[in-house]
Amino acid sequence: MKLEITTKAIVKYEKIVCNTCRSIGFVSGDVSLDADKCKVLVYLEKQSPDIAQLLPLSHVLATKLGARLTEVRKNETCPWVRNGPSSQHDETVTNDGIATDQKEHVIKPVIPEKYLDEETIFHLDPSGRFVIGGPHGDAAYIARQATKSILANGLARRCLVQISYAIGVLEPLSVFVDAFGTGKIPDKDVLKLVKEYFDLRPGMISIHLNLKTGANGRFLKTAAYGHFKQDDPDFTWKVVRPLK
Repeated sequence: MKLEITTKAIVKYEKIVCNTCRSIGFVSGDVSLDADKCKVLVYLEKQSPDIAQLLPLSHVLATKLGARLTEVRKNETCPWVRNGPSSQHDETVTNDGIATDQKEHVIKPVIPEKYLDEETIFHLDPSGRFVIGGPHGDAAYIARQATKSILANGLARRCLVQISYAIGVLEPLSVFVDAFGTGKIPDKDVLKLVKEYFDLRPGMISIHLNLKTGANGRFLKTAAYGHFKQDDPDFTWKVVRPLK
């Protein structure tokens, strides 16, 4: 098994793997694996740069921006940048200084010129200050619920829902819907329904999907069959919403 993860935590990989295998049912050699006798080998290494070539352009560029931030911190081009692939900064720099440095030393060296013009909107520390860091939200669950609802309501046979955010900005920067030509109505009308029926603000996603509770081992269950393939009442992101 090969996994990819980025973390600063001290993780007891062997214990977690064995406990998860045991909970799934791998408890003897008769079922090909005994959780109490298996040997877990942990090898940590950098991700292959070739993998990035299989990812969407937006993801590749975002990753490169994070790496560039680390680079300008280490070489002291932008000494105000703090640890981590974000624009968290020390308390001495001004917002104008952050904006100028990020455009000149981070964005321009990474983003191809053809994607930047006079109408480009830059969200550079839109919260105003980012001295104290914190966890980032993830829209995967609400995007899954929206996509499943679109399909279940017969609005399309295939669909992609893409959502992007910026720290400190309440609403998503963009919401994109693509039915790949299978929609019963135009994509723009499906998008309107998504925005009408789903509150895409990060705080409200957590509330509506009740993501702050791990009761009944809801997130441990995802280890066996994934986050999206199971029919389980604890998987609130799989509940279909009527779209009219």
